[in-house]
Amino acid sequence: MLLFAIVWSNDIFGYFGGRSIGGPKLMPVVSPKKTWSGAISGTLGAMIVAVLVAKLFGTFSTLAIAGVALLLSVCAQSGDLFESFVKRKFGVKDSSQLIPGHGGVMDRLDGFWTAALVGCIIGLARGGFEAPARGLLIW
Repeated sequence: MLLFAIVWSNDIFGYFGGRSIGGPKLMPVVSPKKTWSGAISGTLGAMIVAVLVAKLFGTFSTLAIAGVALLLSVCAQSGDLFESFVKRKFGVKDSSQLIPGHGGVMDRLDGFWTAALVGCIIGLARGGFEAPARGLLIW
């Protein structure tokens, strides 16, 4: 649940923050509509939502959850930018036609996969194969 909350809120807050605030572009060659204000809004929104979601499921360290959300939010944005880079490199507008108007399935999952990979690595490094979720969430 936490991973979905981080990635989705990162996208939502990033979109609305970037649209309403505007400002300098993040990587105009790769993704011309993404702004620094959107990236920062997405990250801050993901941190707030992650802390709220974690509080619903128990008592977790607020600072640790916010830190994990910060890292996973940046990873999600990096995955999004990487997928945009690959699409531009190969001259492809959408990665599939399964979700029309959304850039394809990979456009919905690009940030999720990178954040999931890093979250899994953190969980395994701290909790081992016996308790990766505990390694990610309990600090």
